[in-house]
Amino acid sequence: MDFKTRTLAELRAANPSQKLPSKQVLVGFDGFVDTIVSPVARRAGQGDNFTAFRTIEEFGNRILGASGKSTNIELYPTMEKLGGNGPIMANAMLAHELALTYIGALGAPNTHPVFSSITERAKEVFSLCQAGATNALEFTDGKLLLGQTSSLDLITPAHIREVIGEEKYIATIAQSDLVAVLNWVMISHLTEVFIDLVDNVLPKIPRKRVAADGTETERIYFFDLCDPEKRSPSDLAYALDRIGRFAAFGHVTLGLNLKEAQQVFSVLGFGTETESESGLRRMAEKIRHYLGLGTVVIHPKESAACATGEGSYWVPGPFVAEPFISTGAGDHFNAGFATGQLLGLSPEACLGVGVCTSGHYVRTAESPTIANIETLLANWR
Repeated sequence: MDFKTRTLAELRAANPSQKLPSKQVLVGFDGFVDTIVSPVARRAGQGDNFTAFRTIEEFGNRILGASGKSTNIELYPTMEKLGGNGPIMANAMLAHELALTYIGALGAPNTHPVFSSITERAKEVFSLCQAGATNALEFTDGKLLLGQTSSLDLITPAHIREVIGEEKYIATIAQSDLVAVLNWVMISHLTEVFIDLVDNVLPKIPRKRVAADGTETERIYFFDLCDPEKRSPSDLAYALDRIGRFAAFGHVTLGLNLKEAQQVFSVLGFGTETESESGLRRMAEKIRHYLGLGTVVIHPKESAACATGEGSYWVPGPFVAEPFISTGAGDHFNAGFATGQLLGLSPEACLGVGVCTSGHYVRTAESPTIANIETLLANWR
């Protein structure tokens, strides 16, 4: 039996249609309005009558050629959508009918219309400030995200309490089976939020979440750093240490794409590792052990690996060479992996649900339902 068959069997046995609507999820704290754009290499006429730069190398060479001169590059908008690690992950989890609360930068004083799929379906929404803005340049070999983030400077422990209220903030976390704290890189005060949670909030709530039927489950804390390249190694090391402190209050999962994993691996003093299955497993194992976390998961474009206290796991992904959309693929993987954790699936099956969630999204630009994931698993060749 291969991992696809095992994942499908586990997923169906977990009875997600009955189990997931009772799961309480809190996601935060960012929010962006994403404009997906195509950088124009050569225009032949109006509208979309142009040839786009296919690769980052082609685009980079045009920019390098302007050194000492100047150049003009047109960015042709193809789509406006909700963006940010938090909103994309939340939107993907709402497709599974989870009871979700969102706290983040969705607009002020009114939420931006681009987030309507969250505001209309979430259990509760607390918007802290104006959303950031991103121009997402997509290429066949990657993407460039050009962001404006100054509005996110308002996201501080004090402002969160001002908007939500102390008692409501604590109660919301206490009621949650999963707390996802995302986009450390772009929220300048998020390390302060980490510290405040560990020092002032989590000690006031039970370690385990008690469901309506009286069953107890360990609360999951899910972290995604976003690309740490622009933050100093010392800042990154300190934030990782603060994330490690959450292990005293539940099961901590750190989600990393390949570049993020390599940066974390390096800042922890491990040097470099290959992108092979064995290399991904070793990176996940060493990072998890060093930080004392429950799970570390690494998701390149073509596969995914994770490490837990029981061992390491790896699965290939349903890779597509020319995706319909790539911005948000990692956040969809995180949503799928975390949903698998909420269902109590094995680490391998969590990886399988993660790669299928991402795989469906990059092909369709739509967040999959559980039925879509089951279909992909059943027909994946």
